[in-house]
Amino acid sequence: MNSLINYLSCGALWLGLAVRAPDLLRHRHDPYLRAICAVLGLAGLCFLLGAPPTVGAVNRLSGVPNLAAPVTYAAITGYCAASQVLVVHWRGGPRVRRTARRWTLAYAAVVLGIAVTFALGDAPVERRTDLDTYYATTPFLAQMIVLYLVAHLTAVTVTTVSALRWARQVRGGLRAGLTLIGAGSLCGAGYSVAKLVAVSARWSGHDWPALGTTVSPAAAGLGALLVVVGVLVPLVTPRVAEWRRAGRAYARLGPLERALDDLLVRRSLRLPRPRFASPATRLMWRRTSIHNALGHLDAYCDRDLYDRTRADTLAATGDPELAGARAWAAVIVDALRHEAEPGTVSPPGVGTGRALAPSPDPAALARIADVLAGAVRVPAASAVPSGRTTAGTA
Repeated sequence: MNSLINYLSCGALWLGLAVRAPDLLRHRHDPYLRAICAVLGLAGLCFLLGAPPTVGAVNRLSGVPNLAAPVTYAAITGYCAASQVLVVHWRGGPRVRRTARRWTLAYAAVVLGIAVTFALGDAPVERRTDLDTYYATTPFLAQMIVLYLVAHLTAVTVTTVSALRWARQVRGGLRAGLTLIGAGSLCGAGYSVAKLVAVSARWSGHDWPALGTTVSPAAAGLGALLVVVGVLVPLVTPRVAEWRRAGRAYARLGPLERALDDLLVRRSLRLPRPRFASPATRLMWRRTSIHNALGHLDAYCDRDLYDRTRADTLAATGDPELAGARAWAAVIVDALRHEAEPGTVSPPGVGTGRALAPSPDPAALARIADVLAGAVRVPAASAVPSGRTTAGTA
């Protein structure tokens, strides 16, 4: 079970790294992106190295019993350093680089301490899951274990406090992401605390191995999941919001496209419908179809009808945008009726011959669709030329 938790956690963290990697390639000199990618990459490496099968493989290939332990602890310390550098960039300030460098040097010293204490200690019996408690009373190895646990606890504590403090100052997806990162770091603190309690119990003559072999991996796994989701939320939230806006705009244009459907089919003006497309692509497809139809209807549009309907609606409502939408709806329905009349070969040549108003922009198309759907109440045009009608436009 521990192995599954480790490998799933590693996969989740490296998935987050893969999502962030394109941004890092585009902005490789951004220290914040470098720090967050280092956090995700090193955290995943910690879980990979800490899995019992990986521990056995490292020990077997190296020929040194328990060499996987200091290697894993060094990866954990590297993760701690990356976390502290990330926090430094979060806080900002005039001495960011100097502070980040100090944290990096401090954790480099921890890595050196881990290597030295392991070399001085004696760990002949391979322990894949409970080395912390098994060697908790062994000279030098005990110091190595405490050193990496305290370093890890310090890093996750600072990250938790900084993330939650910043979350109170922002809104939206960034706030949710920071809250999740803070909660994940707090779970990471649970990993260190459980290990330290288990080690302390060994010092007092007790044996609580479950804390180190069950509780701490579960806390670390949950923390990894929360952290990776927290990293992804600020990245995904704007895209989800954009998709929602595009989906609503697509649905809102439905009445206008349905009004033009017969023309689009008869004149083969509609492009092939995109399959498995994003909401933004489907919205572009619908707008393109509508503009194709309006371009075909341009010669059948009656400028007098447009002016009269717009003036009547403007006088009744005082809303120029609604008046323009009502006028366009009247002209479109009227043009569709005349274009579809049997025997019609060329435009009927009605109106004054003046060009109609500029083609509607996306916002105007949505308002026209609302008029055709009856989503807004507007007055009818007061007068219509002989042989022309606006019936069905409201």
